[in-house]
Amino acid sequence: MPRHTRGNAWDLAWIGGREQEAFTEINRARQLDPLSPIIKVDAGWVQIRARQYDEAILECEKVANEDPTYANTHSCLAQAYWAKHMYAQVIGEWKVYGQVSGDRRESEFASAIEKGFRSGGWKGALTQGIEVKQTQRKTGYASAYQIALLFADLGDKDQAFRWLNTAYQERDTWLEGLKTDFQLDALRSDPRFSELVRKVGLPQ
Repeated sequence: MPRHTRGNAWDLAWIGGREQEAFTEINRARQLDPLSPIIKVDAGWVQIRARQYDEAILECEKVANEDPTYANTHSCLAQAYWAKHMYAQVIGEWKVYGQVSGDRRESEFASAIEKGFRSGGWKGALTQGIEVKQTQRKTGYASAYQIALLFADLGDKDQAFRWLNTAYQERDTWLEGLKTDFQLDALRSDPRFSELVRKVGLPQ
């Protein structure tokens, strides 16, 4: 039952427009399983999608203090810090995420953005992050949607839309969050964005 409720909260939060229902569902899941770190972190993700970044940080910091080895906590924190433009903290959490998850590709990404940040600020970090993600696609899977986010944050709209369309062709599940992802805010006024939302089948 908590897993089903968690899933409902996740979907509602990602798709957008029904934030209060998402909070109701995640709170119900917490009542059913109050000790679950997964549910606590999912509450943080719901808050991020509702743009309650400070609340998400507080939520996930509690989990990190209780169990610093739970990887998704650090991914959630990285996203919340990203939304607040706290880039040094983004890099720090992503490094921990790569380490505790054991995912070599995430560690490579963290190292790349750290190197780029040192030499060229956040734009340098994004550029290095894009390079490593594109390299990873040559030897395995790397989400086209995630690459699009980096280009969007960099301010390169054409490349962002190119990679979003690749994500659409690849049926990337992250596209579910098109309407609520803060990293795509710079694209929302572009007619290509509305067209993509229509193609994906999200509510207008």
